[in-house]
Amino acid sequence: MTATSLSSRLVRRILIGIYRLRGWHIDGRPPPDKKFVLVGAPHTSNWDFAVFLGAVDELGINPSYLGKHSLFLWPLRRFMLDMGGIPVDRSKSANYVEQVVAEFARRDELALVIAPEGTRHSDGRWKSGFYHIARGAGVPIVLAWIDRNRRLGAIGPVIWPSGDYRADLERIATFYREAWPEQARFKQIDRQAS
Repeated sequence: MTATSLSSRLVRRILIGIYRLRGWHIDGRPPPDKKFVLVGAPHTSNWDFAVFLGAVDELGINPSYLGKHSLFLWPLRRFMLDMGGIPVDRSKSANYVEQVVAEFARRDELALVIAPEGTRHSDGRWKSGFYHIARGAGVPIVLAWIDRNRRLGAIGPVIWPSGDYRADLERIATFYREAWPEQARFKQIDRQAS
């Protein structure tokens, strides 16, 4: 989805400008698939959005993200959609995983960015929604991370969900642990996988 409103174009340019001015760069190539779940970790700052927006712009990926459906009301609706937002109803009666799987089915291309920790105040435990979305939609999980000390964003391997959540989470934890051993937050993924 291309940004069309003036406000979304302006905000996008400002955030990408901050990414570039602060000297961030990206390591890796975009995945060959047109549809995928891009897992972004760790989620430690409000600035993560600017970093990921700059990184995916550098790679030519047009990212989407999930937002509470109540945020997509006037006057923010056009802006939220232009920025790649996908409204979801997170109430218990509405299965948000099914909503997102249906969104994947509707589109020819969708790069859905998800921070599996859920919040930047997380203790490092991951929520499993990203996995169930990828499995339900039949799309791969692309691992990505940011290293604030080196101002580096990186795209890692593509993992196709097998249906064995624990085994796949172990593969993901092993990758993050080996790629970035000093990041203590990734140790929590290990504990979840075991």
